[in-house]
Amino acid sequence: MKLLSKFSYFIVFAAILSSCIPHKEIVLLQDKSDVKNYENPFQPLDNITDKYFLQPNDYLFINVSTPDPKISEFFNQSQGSNTGAQRNQNFFYYQLDDSMNIDFPYVGKINMSNCNVKMGKERVQEALKPFLKEYSLTFKLASNTFTALGEFRKQGVITMQKEQVTIFEAVALAGGVTPFGKQRKMKLVRQLPNGPVTYQIDLTDKNIVNSEYYYVYPNDLLYVRPMKAKQLGIGESFSIGIITTALALYLTLQTIIN
Repeated sequence: MKLLSKFSYFIVFAAILSSCIPHKEIVLLQDKSDVKNYENPFQPLDNITDKYFLQPNDYLFINVSTPDPKISEFFNQSQGSNTGAQRNQNFFYYQLDDSMNIDFPYVGKINMSNCNVKMGKERVQEALKPFLKEYSLTFKLASNTFTALGEFRKQGVITMQKEQVTIFEAVALAGGVTPFGKQRKMKLVRQLPNGPVTYQIDLTDKNIVNSEYYYVYPNDLLYVRPMKAKQLGIGESFSIGIITTALALYLTLQTIIN
């Protein structure tokens, strides 16, 4: 009986330890300058809007406006189903093919390889030079989405309202991280011109605010791994109160039996 009693206490004690999520795992934007051997893992942010480079299958909003409405309509019209242009209110949006080309009315193919949004607009302007002298050009990225996987309350492809959002705005759009998500080890997978790159982000470190990882861009992927507590089958509703109730019941039964 004594051996059984000691074993039961050990099980309860282990359950309490496994169910407790450390404070440092869940509090965001902590000041870790006093932590022993701490080194800031984040690189400083140099710019925001020029970071994202266009990729195949991206959609672009493009509209040419001139003093003559007939000329404007001419350059904004679709040349048929093979152009990839579709109408959306006052804009046409064009899909980049695998070779990073769009087929622009009258002008022909315009290549967008190694272009961010600013550089893409400049390439369209350069292509229009032989045809137009006075005009205004609207050039925007239309496919603004990122993907959230793992311990987010809302997983999947999520739409952004602008070309970049902060990491915390992205987390909020994904419904927040569940209590069992490893916020100190979030993975960010970003598509760069030379291929995808994976970064590890600590959401609990306040230095992220001034770093290059503070912003999420279109086609980024965010992944949060689960803690061991979830792997052990402990749900979000599990609490120390459940353990203490079970312990009280066990002690009561043991007293009656004795």
